[in-house]
Amino acid sequence: MMSINEASKIAIVTGGASGLGLAITKKLVQSNIKTIIIGRNENNLKEVAESLGELCTYKVYNLQDLKGIPQLIQEIVDEHGKIDILVNNAGINQKKHFMEVTDEDFQNIIQTNTTAVFAMSREVTRFMLEKGSGSIINISSMAARYGIPYVISYTAAKSAIEGMTKAMAVELSPKGIRVNCVAPGFIATNMSAKALDSDPERKNKVMSRTPMGKLGEPADIAEAVYYFATDAAKYVTGVVLPVDGGNSIGF
Repeated sequence: MMSINEASKIAIVTGGASGLGLAITKKLVQSNIKTIIIGRNENNLKEVAESLGELCTYKVYNLQDLKGIPQLIQEIVDEHGKIDILVNNAGINQKKHFMEVTDEDFQNIIQTNTTAVFAMSREVTRFMLEKGSGSIINISSMAARYGIPYVISYTAAKSAIEGMTKAMAVELSPKGIRVNCVAPGFIATNMSAKALDSDPERKNKVMSRTPMGKLGEPADIAEAVYYFATDAAKYVTGVVLPVDGGNSIGF
């Protein structure tokens, strides 16, 4: 059952047209939350928005263009009146041996996964402060929970996200804006299937250290994000929640 309190809420989900972002978008829309998805592929965005109905709209935008983010957020506020929820989900990954990662490789991952999250959060916060409430949910990774080889840039970016979550929460929570983070474990998506199926050794390692003995589902992440987004978590801030079947504590 949707909560009557969610009926007039406005949410933004970056990368909301595919993977975990799509699952999050579906959950918010099904809960009667007007959701604006942001991404680069207009065909995907349009298809998702049309399939989910009038509570889902989209903006085509490349978050690496940091200078345009203030205008993007202003446009959304002009069109929808406010922003109650920001889900910083968009991200890119790169699998490369440490010594093969160039400065450009590293900066590219950091700009999309960390700097854009900072810029989006800052601009959305300007409007959340005006009404004295809001919920920002960042998406981390197991790469920030323990060392994983060949993803140095991604690890640096997601570790920064967890630190930013805590720092933002301390500064913004007294002003009514809660900031939390979901750290997905190994989730059954097309991307993870390709990565793990092509690397049996890594797949065996993932499964052997996951106490629940299975991959998670995108909906598991969506449920955690929804919890942080709503009044069910009204006294929760600065939390990094692993949704990982126990992977981060597995032996």
